[in-house]
Amino acid sequence: MNRVLNYGDAVSVIKRAILEAQGIAARNVNEVQLKLYYLIGGFISRNTRDGKWGTGAIEAISAQLKKELPGLRGYSPTNLKNMRLFYEAWSYVFNDSQSLVDISSVATDEIKLESFPNDPLSIRQSQLTNCTEEFGIGFFSVSFTGHMTIINQTKDKDARIFYIQEAARNHFSVETLKRAIREDDYHHQGALPNNFLQALTSEEQAFRAVNAFKDEYLLDFINIEELGARDKDVDERLLEQRIVHNIRDFILKFGRDFAFLGNQYRIEAFGEEQFIDLLFFNRELNCLVAIELKTGPFKTSYLGQLNGYLSLLDEFVRKPNENQSVGIVLCKDANKAFVDFVIRDYDKPLGVATYKTSKDMPRDILQELPPIDELRKLLERSE
Repeated sequence: MNRVLNYGDAVSVIKRAILEAQGIAARNVNEVQLKLYYLIGGFISRNTRDGKWGTGAIEAISAQLKKELPGLRGYSPTNLKNMRLFYEAWSYVFNDSQSLVDISSVATDEIKLESFPNDPLSIRQSQLTNCTEEFGIGFFSVSFTGHMTIINQTKDKDARIFYIQEAARNHFSVETLKRAIREDDYHHQGALPNNFLQALTSEEQAFRAVNAFKDEYLLDFINIEELGARDKDVDERLLEQRIVHNIRDFILKFGRDFAFLGNQYRIEAFGEEQFIDLLFFNRELNCLVAIELKTGPFKTSYLGQLNGYLSLLDEFVRKPNENQSVGIVLCKDANKAFVDFVIRDYDKPLGVATYKTSKDMPRDILQELPPIDELRKLLERSE
């Protein structure tokens, strides 16, 4: 029969795990920390959720740890509770019935807690295998703060896995991760209407292209509706200039691996001049990406216009080592079912995405945007 640990024993168990983990943390700090926090979280969960410990247990343990390990950071009552949440969020991945081994079995170092065999802070070897299969290496690349951001702001298991993989792949800061969750990238990434599968010669390239774009973008640095302009050409020019003025923000929102080549990109062919609103190069796709900006709802004529631009880019601009150019119509509104139907008849890889601006945003966020006078000056300068 397992004995119930008192708070003093609990402190000894956690303190021993901390000291052992600190000894090997220099080699792989984040991975060791996450494993340690998971195990401490499980230890606390088992003893608090079933009523073994009293109400003030976590606060008492935190205070005692601070006393016995002066200068120790990261073990406040709040953080210990976060460790419990971290464990409870992912214990389904690690839950199996095989015998326990040390936390660092994947490495060669050991975190041993033989003194308390009934409550070992250890993890199963097969559990770590499950973790790798579920998340890839990304799980251990995301900081604990990043993990807690994902756990606190998303409830769906698949959404959590998506944000872990995105954060690991793109080296998201916590602020970038929060923005991705706030803008609901999970439901928008790879959802835009497109003809990539039929228009791109490589299926792998088509898959990458689908995942490179979202179906909707939040351009919260744009406030064009409040200008009250009646001329849609003026509005589209302002939209373009505002994006160029905030090109770093636009690229961060638009996706990874984009390099900006210019706006009103000029191509001359057969005595005719054509101007592409925005031209990018995407390193992951290894291709030019043309964006046509529209302030109103989607029209079929936009696809024809962009299809022509892509023909010119592929013939006169694209380099021999680059893939087919891709075109995106970025408009205010689009009926996805209709776009999916009409886009299939075009031979160039095209997609249609929509955007929201400050008008569509909550008032508390809207107040943080630049004043309207600044936008007017920007338009006057551009003209």
